[in-house]
Amino acid sequence: MSTIHVTNGDDAAEILREALQIAARDERVIPLKDDLAVGQLRGIDDNPETRALFWQQVLNEHKFDFISKLKEQDALLRELAQDSGQVVIWHGQSASDQLTLRRVAYTLRNTPQRLNEARLSHEDLPFVTAADGTQQRRGRDDGATAVGMFTVAELGAKLPTAAPISVLRISRLALEWQEVKQINSDTRRWRDNTFISGTYADVDETILQIASDGWQEARRLAGQAMGASFGFLVSDAIAFWRCRELVAAGKLQMRGDLAKIAEARLRRAVQ
Repeated sequence: MSTIHVTNGDDAAEILREALQIAARDERVIPLKDDLAVGQLRGIDDNPETRALFWQQVLNEHKFDFISKLKEQDALLRELAQDSGQVVIWHGQSASDQLTLRRVAYTLRNTPQRLNEARLSHEDLPFVTAADGTQQRRGRDDGATAVGMFTVAELGAKLPTAAPISVLRISRLALEWQEVKQINSDTRRWRDNTFISGTYADVDETILQIASDGWQEARRLAGQAMGASFGFLVSDAIAFWRCRELVAAGKLQMRGDLAKIAEARLRRAVQ
């Protein structure tokens, strides 16, 4: 019987494909590319237009056909539901990975016997030597993990751990997906195994705290914001978008082209 693996994002999918190849397992990997921790979700399973408009705003790209890309994602999910093989959803301890797990559970709720999971957490990361000589686990200080943070060897070691999800748990996961869609908040944080709704305000405040009165590279500013703990992993796309919004609101000043903010320099606005 065939097996399809599902990941959150292309990076995770590429790492997993290599791990499967090394293990001599000819199995398909499907990446779902929408960062579900950010942007409103209401109607996502019925019409991709709202999500397409959101990502068009975030990425500041008006020539790219976001609707077609998200329709391709919807087609992959429908194909997944209509298939007869086993499905393994890979997920770490991050809001986006956990939301992807729930969306896949909702998609396969009528054939729960097909759904399996491979769980990853901070404890699955190896110990490394820190700058001060102490041993600590590789990864983020807040313990958040995503599948794309693991190496080929680390994912390969987790291949045998994939296990069926109980029918009762799949029903609960599917219900949680429906609930989180209806709440329709700007952001979703993963804390203590619970989703908490939020806004972009704390991301904006963190960016403004990191910014100084002197000019600094936008890439550095965004990178520091991405390392902060919000209950969801802030991508570079979201960090640069919030920087653009803060420039538009007059809270940051910029040297450079707003359309190419990654190459610009930023500072706190002079009051």
